[in-house]
Amino acid sequence: MPVIIPKGLPAEEVLKSERIFTMNEQRAHTQDIRPLKVGILNLMPTKEATEIQLLRRLSNTPLQIEVDLIHTESYKSNNTDSVHLERFYKTFSQIKNNKYDAFIITGAPVENLEYDEVVYWNELKNIFDYIEDNVFSTMFICWAAQAAFYHYYGVDKYNSNEKIFGIYKYTPMGNSPLVRGFDDVFDMPQSRHTYNLSSELMEIEDLEILADNPHTGVNIAATKDNRLIFVTGHWEYDHDTLHKEYVRDLDKGLDIKMPINYYVDDDMDKGIEANWRAHGNLFFSNWLNYYVYQETPYDILSIRRRD
Repeated sequence: MPVIIPKGLPAEEVLKSERIFTMNEQRAHTQDIRPLKVGILNLMPTKEATEIQLLRRLSNTPLQIEVDLIHTESYKSNNTDSVHLERFYKTFSQIKNNKYDAFIITGAPVENLEYDEVVYWNELKNIFDYIEDNVFSTMFICWAAQAAFYHYYGVDKYNSNEKIFGIYKYTPMGNSPLVRGFDDVFDMPQSRHTYNLSSELMEIEDLEILADNPHTGVNIAATKDNRLIFVTGHWEYDHDTLHKEYVRDLDKGLDIKMPINYYVDDDMDKGIEANWRAHGNLFFSNWLNYYVYQETPYDILSIRRRD
């Protein structure tokens, strides 16, 4: 089934070229089907690339999904054309009276800052509070997951001695439908300087850890009611996203190591070995099916605060 996106969004042409079914809002609203309403708060500086990555993952289910793209008001991106933002994005003040079946908050390149040093931190705290009352299930990605741990539970992040960068292996824990169908070991891209300790999250009754790694800390966690989902890695990444980040950092003269388990034989000239996309698609599909579509009220206005 299609992802419903604003008419004219540049991502539409990319997705069509990949044979991903999209539909504009006018056509969708003439069908006798209630699509899942999904909000995406895009905190990444490269907003258009992130849009495409997330829409790919959301499209890989039989469900009809209608997307609202959202950006912060307290900080305007310098890397995205203002015309693009004005045409395709909404602000929190424009959506704060809406209800959503699902919500995604992306990562952001601000992890080396203290939370209250982030320009849009107060706005983001308001959005975190809004989510508890108005969204059925929310996925927080990378820095947003760490920020949500801090906001909801007071759990802080820790600085890594070196950047957590590359493809890391994890073993799924527990019997959560979020990891249903997973192999015994799965891979996920990581690109961050900070991490959360599993030992601290294990002390919180409301949380269940679904995957971790001693080198990266907590990787996937969820509340017991599955209304809040935390993913510290990047299943949405394209095959060359880490490569672009690596080249960018090298060009800046940064002391950065090659992303681990990423290039064939650890040789950039031999190309990239992408091995995370199938599990990424499965995870997004499991989330939307088991914890959004099958659980959210048909009357979206009846969504209430999580217990």
